[in-house]
Amino acid sequence: MSLFLTACTIKVAPSAPTPSSPIQVPSPTLEPTATAVPTAAIVALPVFEAIDAATQVEQMKRGMNFGNALEAPSEGEWGITIQDSDIVQIRHAGFSNIRVPTRWSAHALSTSPYTVEHAFLERLGHVASVGLSQGLIVIINMQHYEEFFADYDGHRVRFVEMWRQIADYFKAYPAGLVFELLNEPHDALAAGPWNTTLADALTAIRKTNPTRNIVIGGVEYNSIHALDLLKLPDDPHLIVTFHYYSPMSFTHQGAEWMAGSDQWLGTDWEGSSHDKGSMDFDLDAAAQWGKAHKRPIWMGEFGAYNKADLQARARWTSYLARAAEHRGFAWSYWEYASGFGAFNRSTSAWIPELLQALQP
Repeated sequence: MSLFLTACTIKVAPSAPTPSSPIQVPSPTLEPTATAVPTAAIVALPVFEAIDAATQVEQMKRGMNFGNALEAPSEGEWGITIQDSDIVQIRHAGFSNIRVPTRWSAHALSTSPYTVEHAFLERLGHVASVGLSQGLIVIINMQHYEEFFADYDGHRVRFVEMWRQIADYFKAYPAGLVFELLNEPHDALAAGPWNTTLADALTAIRKTNPTRNIVIGGVEYNSIHALDLLKLPDDPHLIVTFHYYSPMSFTHQGAEWMAGSDQWLGTDWEGSSHDKGSMDFDLDAAAQWGKAHKRPIWMGEFGAYNKADLQARARWTSYLARAAEHRGFAWSYWEYASGFGAFNRSTSAWIPELLQALQP
């Protein structure tokens, strides 16, 4: 059953409003679903007030990624279009944040001045506004910038300029909107180039968003074990992220985009003392890094692909989520309704085992 809504039922002002003019967000129009979801009242988003980075991580708590939607070359191309009702569904299930992976590089000129499509900015403004109106913290990032990973020198100026435009458009949105500089830097973006570029991007963003919290992860695909290579400017409004998919032989078994992953089919995660100990060792390393560097931590992605046994996925997810919470990390599950999904679009219902693992 199709649940797609018109992409821009709610319009955000073509240019960002001034701080003295709260953003008006009407109630989303919802389609019928198997589980009743309350609609939202008309909300005026609050004027921007700075939030301490550690406090914002405490508020982020548990969240959900909108994978395969705006990170596709065009929204819907990978089978997922973000509906207003999806956002309300996530809030109604008790989550506190949504992460919106976004392929900005597919919607900006490839040559100077690297202009970002205004309609695409409006689309992200729409998604952010609905999320904020629901009381969710909304994280928008830059996802799948494959050209940058292959050619650092050829794209670093474009990367910074795209962020300058994004930051300018969203400058008056409330502090519940968080920026994440780049998803999983790797290949040409080794530690040195990435540390230089993230500092340049922060300088550009801070001209219009001096106190907005910004998420930054390390190289090697946001690996915990690359955190020691991350060099951050003296900026109090930074949140550090890592992604967790260990062991890959379990979480990515049968993944069509990974060569050789079929040989992992049938891999279990039993939750043995060895299984849990390996996970605890990794998370302790992230917690120790955060404490040593006085940075709050957010686990921005984790999940197990649907080719794995569902009960094993639930065991892995539950243990990891609770272990992260025990260490003071906020998190966002990968992802809402695709290959790793916790929500079944065909039945318009959460997968009980995964929802219970995420929200016991």
